[in-house]
Amino acid sequence: MASDIMLGIDTGGTYTDAVLYNETQGLIAKAKALTTRHDLAIGISGAVDSVFSQSGVEPARIGLVSLSTTLATNALVEGQGGRAALIMIGFEPDDLKRDGLAEALGSDPVIFLPGGHDVHGNEKPLDLTLLAGQLPLLSDTVSSFSVAGYFAVRNPSHEIRVRDFIREHTSLPVTCSHELSSKLGGPRRALTTLLNARLVSMIDRLIGACEGFMHVRGIAAPMMVVRGDGALISAAQARERPIETILSGPAASLVGARHLTGLDNAIVSDIGGTTTDIAVLDNGRPRLDVDGAVVGGYRTMVEAVAMRTYGLGGDSEVRIDDRGLAARVHLGPRRAVPLSLAATLHGDSINAELERQLRSGQIGRHDGRFAVLTGLPDRYAAGLEPKDAELYARIHATPVPLADLLTFGPQKAILDRLVARGLVHICAVTPSDAMHVLGRQNQWSGTAAELGLRLMARQRDGAGRAISADATAMAEMILARLTRHSAEIILGSALAEDGLPEIDPAKSVLIERALDRAEGTVQFSVSLDRPLIGLGASAPVYYPSIASILSVEHAIPSAADVANAVGAVVGQIREVVNLLITTLEEGRFVLSGAGEIMIFFDEEQAIDEARRRAGELALARAKANGAEDAVVNVEVSSDAPEVEGSRKLIEARIIATATGRPRITNG
Repeated sequence: MASDIMLGIDTGGTYTDAVLYNETQGLIAKAKALTTRHDLAIGISGAVDSVFSQSGVEPARIGLVSLSTTLATNALVEGQGGRAALIMIGFEPDDLKRDGLAEALGSDPVIFLPGGHDVHGNEKPLDLTLLAGQLPLLSDTVSSFSVAGYFAVRNPSHEIRVRDFIREHTSLPVTCSHELSSKLGGPRRALTTLLNARLVSMIDRLIGACEGFMHVRGIAAPMMVVRGDGALISAAQARERPIETILSGPAASLVGARHLTGLDNAIVSDIGGTTTDIAVLDNGRPRLDVDGAVVGGYRTMVEAVAMRTYGLGGDSEVRIDDRGLAARVHLGPRRAVPLSLAATLHGDSINAELERQLRSGQIGRHDGRFAVLTGLPDRYAAGLEPKDAELYARIHATPVPLADLLTFGPQKAILDRLVARGLVHICAVTPSDAMHVLGRQNQWSGTAAELGLRLMARQRDGAGRAISADATAMAEMILARLTRHSAEIILGSALAEDGLPEIDPAKSVLIERALDRAEGTVQFSVSLDRPLIGLGASAPVYYPSIASILSVEHAIPSAADVANAVGAVVGQIREVVNLLITTLEEGRFVLSGAGEIMIFFDEEQAIDEARRRAGELALARAKANGAEDAVVNVEVSSDAPEVEGSRKLIEARIIATATGRPRITNG
């Protein structure tokens, strides 16, 4: 019997959400479970089994499963990901200095090979000798490969040869730059490819966990994943191109926000455990960043929602800056395991250690902080430096106090590297702990939260005074900082959308006076031109105050805590193909961008062929992703100025877009 019941899943840094939905009843059931990074299937099964239990729906009735995730976004924001080798064909070492590529590469290996192509796709000889010599060592020290060729968007043949060579000699995944973007700009395309390679194992684990759960529960429905622009792609494509899932969760939340509130124009702010994601709805659709999504400080070549992602969430690490006369609270960007959650997961040992630290007459710099393994298999620790491996061996599956772990200064930097590799979590005070102390959250250990905030409150500022009177006052300071910082980043995002990215509300005296409602002969005020939609499990707690600071109306839907999962099931498949026609010389036109390069001697014939090929490719990709009854639209834009009285084509860009809803199987 046909079933239109859909299962939406969102796997975030802290929680995994699940919803059951169909177009007739709308939201049928919703549930949350903790995201279990060491075994994602545990969190997925916890949330999904709960919605089945609530609704009485049999798993076999599910006709579609759709997944959104913030794991890729969080990994880039937190500087995490597997170790990847970068193979650059036809580039020079100086090219690493462009677009932040050297910074992103860090200590990961890079190999420069002779080869590449020119702007028209003509090749220079490719030499694989250097790669062949280094491949045996690399295959034991990296988890994936990324390949970027000079002008590969014009002719990808060298990337394909290198990819096939690596696959013949290793079993590791390989990403090619031409598979991710058709845009020029080699170093930024290489950056995007490198980041993609680092994310492969993470997204593969997520999809594998979901597929394993589906198999066990007898769900035979197709599985989709939300792309960074809000469109849906097949799980198979997401495995090959995990970089396209950056901003997947935020994109799904925008689709869900529009669906749940009915607002066509709004600022959407979604606070999670690790990040706050801010974007704009215009006329019912998310604004897209055509220059490429910026995540973790890197501008990629992934077309995604024009989302600004900040390392600010309920699980942001709380740090105290005591260098001034008055101490200041800083939040994030790194995520920490809340002490309240750590005590719930690991028992009384956390509380016992916190109590011991409180009894000590000496205030320690690492009070209230622990390290614990994330649970990833040991193979993810491949390639660690000896000192890093030594410290890693001293960290266990139960939290270790940092005061015991870090015995000399340089070990702090080593620990930070282990956290960045995703091997270790830091357990520390977070806004979630503050909310437990204030009685606004109660799902974890309130005792651990209280002890942690008492330890933080007794730290001293530059004048030698205690930072706060007690745990409650400390919690209020943290909450006030999160609320004000949230208002500042929302306002900063809006200013950037208006073309004023250089204005930082946190550093502007005038904006500070406006937000503070400061009295004076001159009065300042600031607001937004549209409502604020607040999303996230803690949205009802934070966003009324944030909207009040910004003097705007706000909307918080009843399903604000699962908007991502709702957006995952109401989205559409959307595939775009870009082809380019350039003039090689008078009367000769080159069609590129779809693999094979074609030469034409008639402009109209070249454009007709490009329209046909682009439309067919877009439709084929949409159908391959599971689209049903896809509709294709083809647009042509030409740069053809008048030269000495006659028209001369410089280039023509042909863009085909295929859209459709995914197929829903029989239940």
